[in-house]
Amino acid sequence: MKSMWNDQGGSFNPASAADYLAPDPLRQLQLQRLRATVRRAYDRVELFRSRMNERGLTPDDVRTLDDLGRLPLTVKTDLRDTYPFGLFASDMSEVVRLHASSGTTGKPIVVAYTQEDIEVWANVMARTFAACGLGRGDIIQNAYGYGLFTGGLGAHYGAEALGATVIPISGGNTERQLMVMKDFGVTAICCTPSYLVHLIESGREAGTDFRDLPLRTAVLGAEPWTDAMRRHIESSSNLKAYDIYGLSEIIGPGVASECVAQSGLHIFEDHFYPEIIDPTTCEVLPDGAEGELVLTTLSKRAMPMIRYRTRDITSLVSERCPCGRTIRRIQRISRRSDDMFIIRGVNVFPSQVESALLRVEGTVPHYQIVLTRHEGLDQMEVQVEMTPEVFTDRIGSLEALQKKLGDAVERTLGIRVNVRLVEPHTIDRSQGKAKRVIDRRNL
Repeated sequence: MKSMWNDQGGSFNPASAADYLAPDPLRQLQLQRLRATVRRAYDRVELFRSRMNERGLTPDDVRTLDDLGRLPLTVKTDLRDTYPFGLFASDMSEVVRLHASSGTTGKPIVVAYTQEDIEVWANVMARTFAACGLGRGDIIQNAYGYGLFTGGLGAHYGAEALGATVIPISGGNTERQLMVMKDFGVTAICCTPSYLVHLIESGREAGTDFRDLPLRTAVLGAEPWTDAMRRHIESSSNLKAYDIYGLSEIIGPGVASECVAQSGLHIFEDHFYPEIIDPTTCEVLPDGAEGELVLTTLSKRAMPMIRYRTRDITSLVSERCPCGRTIRRIQRISRRSDDMFIIRGVNVFPSQVESALLRVEGTVPHYQIVLTRHEGLDQMEVQVEMTPEVFTDRIGSLEALQKKLGDAVERTLGIRVNVRLVEPHTIDRSQGKAKRVIDRRNL
């Protein structure tokens, strides 16, 4: 394979990337890297070695890619249980970077990188930006959070490798974000989709119409979002909004990305091998079947991850993409197997609620789902922000809007829930991942 870097200037050359490898050479590369990764994890990580031994397996049993399905699965609690360094396969003298997730309970999840891992990370993020149509000459405003969060530095290194100009603005300070975006001639922005909606609204209130800016590309990730949210963003700006996917346990952002065809997210499967399993039985499913995404790192040295259960629900697409890339795609992830909650026997995902709400005019993509329990029965309320224009309407108009929203949610979920309209700007704005569900049931 040709070098992925130009001889002049060291910028990324997407035309020669591994995205276009023919199937047979790609599978050979994957198997070679898989066998080396399994050997490294077995030799250096006690947890993985003991689980392999329990199954009577050794690294020599991995002879084909199909043998991957015989290996034990890894879950998020494994990282918490071995906190902080129990899953490292490299000595600390070889580790050049540590990141950690914020976590929702207890200790954070710690991930490690060698210098080789950092170079792989920059490579896949450069390929991400290239897939979104970006390159040398673009000015990228990176509004993902820096620090222990993987988003900021992951995107930063990739954009620099691409040869683009990077503005490391990080998250927050919306007024400064808008000023820099306007004054610096920004052509692309990286952030969460919910924060971009907030930026567009704040810009409108400050007299800055996103349609008048040179900004044309949004690289959005870190939280599930819907096609309805994409339509809202694109109709409010001249942006083309691309979905990217990653997780700290694997590498951070850069695991998969949409391309200009916007027909699923290409998995950079020369570094991350995807499987789809039945989340209940853990049976490996064929391409095209919906299930839980499981990922195995193929080149990670500091912290190889074998068959990690992401809890994200999607399916694999093996047909060649209109963009010409040969690596497989996953369908956009809009729900997880573990953000589901049950109301009156019905499985509910926040993304279903979002999709229903955005089909009704007069609201904005700011909502929260509040779960409570009254006399032993679970209750669900959807709080929806009105637009400033709708807020000034007559009571009768607001009641009609509330009914439309309730009907839309009922058609989607199959159950009637309480929908409450709230004033503009009363739902907290997130500068990172949006918190969609507040559970007050004390389960």
